[in-house]
Amino acid sequence: MNIPDIIVAIDGYSSTGKSTLAKLIAEEYGLLYLDSGAMYRGVTLHAMENGLIAPDGTIDEKGLEKALETLDLDFRSSGTEKGTFIGDRCVEKEIRTLEVSGHVSPVSAIPFVRKFVDERLHAFGKRKRVVMDGRDIGSAVFPEAEIKIFMTASDQVRAQRRFDEMKAKGEDPVMEEVMKNLLERDYIDSHRETSPLTRAADAFVLDNSDMTLHEEMVWFQGLCQGRFGILE
Repeated sequence: MNIPDIIVAIDGYSSTGKSTLAKLIAEEYGLLYLDSGAMYRGVTLHAMENGLIAPDGTIDEKGLEKALETLDLDFRSSGTEKGTFIGDRCVEKEIRTLEVSGHVSPVSAIPFVRKFVDERLHAFGKRKRVVMDGRDIGSAVFPEAEIKIFMTASDQVRAQRRFDEMKAKGEDPVMEEVMKNLLERDYIDSHRETSPLTRAADAFVLDNSDMTLHEEMVWFQGLCQGRFGILE
């Protein structure tokens, strides 16, 4: 099935599989995949590595704003490495740790951080044929997106997915801590002043608590066929 030159915006709660679905859509339909969450995680990692987040979680906002002036944060490929880079260093593994997860929501709630990330995402989006996932893509970053999806799943299902993902990476997570972090992130992101996590009025809701990835793709294909009158 061929789809027109569009932007697909995928928002939703933590560990609903937004990135997994977005990557598969990009691969299946020849779209460029952008992970906005990775951008915020990259900023958070940079802040942590430069001593801009205190042990109690306090953020040195003046220092961070200054640091963003020279931060080279991008999506690219280099040799066998692909994904999020800070300068010449691929940081895909570092940005997925529970420590970064514990700080990313407060960092991403800062208005100048959101502006920094949005400017980079808009540059990619101008070319269309983009699928992007995050927390405010359809509501704030690309309100003009032709297809908007809001993903959700039960808390237990989401926590288990995150737990399994961390175990697969060789980490030793504690389920209670994973659940706590997940719910805290959702609360912070839903209640921040700047671009809170919310469902866009014209977004289609996808509850994938009991769905396979194949079933999600069938759902997306049906959505495109109905939206654009594709009969094949």
